Order: sequence, then C-alpha cells, then structure tokens
Amino acid sequence: MFDLLEHAVTAGEKLGARLVEARSDDFHIREIRTEMDEVRDVKSIRRVGIGVNVYYNGASGYSFETKPTKNAVKTAAEKAFKIAKASSSAAKVQVDPGEASSYEQKDLSLDLKKHPQAVSLSLKKDMVLRAVRAAKEHGKNISSIIGLYGEFSGKKRFMNSERTEVSWSPLVVDLRLTVVSKQGELLVDGSDGMGGSFGLELFDSDQYSPEKLGKNAAKWAAEKLKAKPAPPGKHRALCENRLVGVLAHESFGHLTESDFVVTGMSPLAGKIGQQLGSEHATIIDEGTMDMRQYHGFWLPFDDQGTKTSRTVVMDRGKLVNYLHMRDTAVAMKAGFTGNARAVNYTFPPIVRMKNTYFSPGDLSLEEALEQLGTGIYAIRTRGGQANMDGTFMFKASRGYYVKNGEKKYPLREVTLTGSILDFLKNIEGATRERPLFSSYFGGCGKAGQYPLPCGLGGPHLLVREVRFGGEK
Repeated sequence: MFDLLEHAVTAGEKLGARLVEARSDDFHIREIRTEMDEVRDVKSIRRVGIGVNVYYNGASGYSFETKPTKNAVKTAAEKAFKIAKASSSAAKVQVDPGEASSYEQKDLSLDLKKHPQAVSLSLKKDMVLRAVRAAKEHGKNISSIIGLYGEFSGKKRFMNSERTEVSWSPLVVDLRLTVVSKQGELLVDGSDGMGGSFGLELFDSDQYSPEKLGKNAAKWAAEKLKAKPAPPGKHRALCENRLVGVLAHESFGHLTESDFVVTGMSPLAGKIGQQLGSEHATIIDEGTMDMRQYHGFWLPFDDQGTKTSRTVVMDRGKLVNYLHMRDTAVAMKAGFTGNARAVNYTFPPIVRMKNTYFSPGDLSLEEALEQLGTGIYAIRTRGGQANMDGTFMFKASRGYYVKNGEKKYPLREVTLTGSILDFLKNIEGATRERPLFSSYFGGCGKAGQYPLPCGLGGPHLLVREVRFGGEK
C-alpha cells in the first residue's frame, strides 16, 4: 500500500503542490446484537480506501478513492490539487501547514494476549450471552435485555512529501449490556459495559467479566425501581469517572480545539495564561498512555502523520494550551499537538481530541464521599448537550443522595446543568484513580464526521456546587 501512497504524493508534487499528504485505511468492523438470550444480528464489514490532501498557494484540497490502484490515487491527487488551486484565489485566510522533520515508524501495534482478530465469532457471541445470563440471574422484573459487542481494527498508513512514513494498527473493542425493568407504569434501565483499545483478555478479569457487567446492569436497573427523583436546585456533588470524562470532552475540550479558537467561536479565545478553574482542575489531551492500565483509545499518530503528544490544556486551573493540527499551529504560532483527525478516508482531517481527561488528585473514594458531606453522587451519563458558550446539560445514568458522607438512597436520571467555567472553579478535590474509556457504539461528532473514537475519563471530582434537576 505504501507504493500507492508514494504514487499519490509524486503526482501531487509534479503538479507543484506545497505539501502532499496521502493516507490509507484498511479497517475491519464487526458487530453482534442480542435480544434477551437470542443473537439477532451479526455484521462484518471491511472498509478500504485512500485519501489525498494537497496544499497549494495558501489553500488546501482533499479527495479520496475507494479503488487501490495507481490510476485511482493519481486521479485523487489531481482532484485534490485542482480543489486547492481553485480555492487559493478566493481564500480570505491563507492556510500554511508549516514544515516538519521527516521520520519513519512502521507497523506499530498494541501488545495483546487476545487480539480480537484471533478470537472466533462464536466465542464473541458467547461473551455477550454470558452477560445476558448473568443479568437474568440477578435482575428484577426484567422487561428486556439488549447485549452489544463491537470491534474496530485494521491498519492505517500515512506518507507525505516531506518523506514521513508511518503505519499503525488502531483498535477499539466494546462489550455492553442494557437491562430494562418494569414495575407497574414505571420503566427503568440499567447498563454497564467497557470499551477501549485492549485485548479480549480484559474480559477475563473480575472487574470487566461478562458476568460482572451483566450483574451490574441488572442490579442497577432493579435499584432504579425504588429510586427517588433527584431534588432540584444547587447541591454539593461528587461526579464519577465517566461523567467527568464527558464533561472534559464535550463541555471543555471542544472549546480548546484551535479551529474554533482561531475563528473566535470559542469563549476561550485569547485566554491562554488566565486562571479559569480551581487548583484541582487539570485537563490533559493525550494519544498514548499506559494502555494496560488506562484502556482509552490508542493513537500514536494523527491523520497528518504527526506523533501525538501529551498536551496539558489546563494546568491547576490555568489555561495553557489549545489543541492543533498543522495549519492552526502555524497560524497561532504554537507547536504541533497531533490533533488532526478524520473519521475515515472519505474526510479531510480537522482538529479533534485524542484522550481527554481530568488529572487525578490524592483522595480515596471514601474520603471524597466524606468530604462531600450532604449532596448528590452523580454516576455516568446517558446523553445531553454542550454549547459553544460553555453551558451544558447532561443526564447522569444514575446517582445517590448522600447525607453525612453516606449513600442514603438511589436517584434516577439526574440532570446536571450549568457552565463548564463555573464547574471548573467549583472543583474542590479529586480521587487518586484515573480510568479511561472509549467507545465503539458512539464517539465524537464534528463537522459531519461521526463517530470518531476518542478516549475520556478521569478521577471522581468533588464539586462545591452543581445545579441539578430530577425526573419522576
């Protein structure tokens, strides 16, 4: 495949391009869906294609081809060049990708004991059905059980006219279960699952076994049958890891994406160096962590071939960096951060997050509950919205009312609203753990590109004040 990428790069160079970037995707996608204890749907898809990005005279153009042939990729390069050339005369803002040193790093992959591609379909089906059986054993008044398994794997290759050549094997695995329980007119659900860049051996562990995931989903659904609506108003809060990760990504991370900053759409524009949060608020965007420990999304390179970096975006409450692709980094006189990403070869790369998370603190969960005193413990999220002015509304999947540091009774569908900048100022502490998660079923959406796998997470955060509303 590198010979085809080189052919595309050479074609663009002969036309006089300032910089040519060529990348290929060869992805395998697998899905399993069960309803109760029956397998209802199995999908297996292979997606192959090549995309070419060309810079010329202050503008860029992008084109792609699904046929991996020399004629096809040459045509893609020519189309991309024509788009860039036509755009250059009308461009109000000059696009400059800057310069980067060339390097070569090929065939990077995770060291896994059970790579999903080496595990049979029957064993994957059995994993889902094991979770279903555990849910049926531990549930109450079960109306339905939906089991899902998703897998995304394959190879990405990149080459540019600076003679950088890289390739790596991305991976996302996701196993999840949703249990619906019914009591009279009350219909509630509980869910659990785990997704990220890891081998199937993770599901052999006690914490993430199919039996544990199924038991949790059923137990939490049953618990909601006796849950109370969350008391509306402002309360002290303890926010759980995945909810914290969603806040870091959706409510804050998008505001640091430099295409929004450079156009003035983000309220964080021009605020580098300002204290925007408490000393307990540190937010990081990173491509490659210790994947055996954190399980987020493994991303060694972005879609411009840039090595991904560990970017501290907020340091103890102070805004210190934005997230960049090459164009925006040059425009804002900043360093490359490796945040040029595309959902697949049919799209040009734009500024997107990698793994965005709050940095941990020094509290145990027990100490955090004790310091919470009386308030709401909000756990996970089931959707919501975040706006470009920093306001947000998210529904926690579940929660507990806490009094004097002890969980008193469960809450259902707790809604959090407010401004992320107020939230950051109100953070009083964080726990020591920092789990990260990614997702096959969902992902980040931006500029029509969805779903892009990203990682998110962090510790539990203790927050002085959050506005809540409950639903009956």
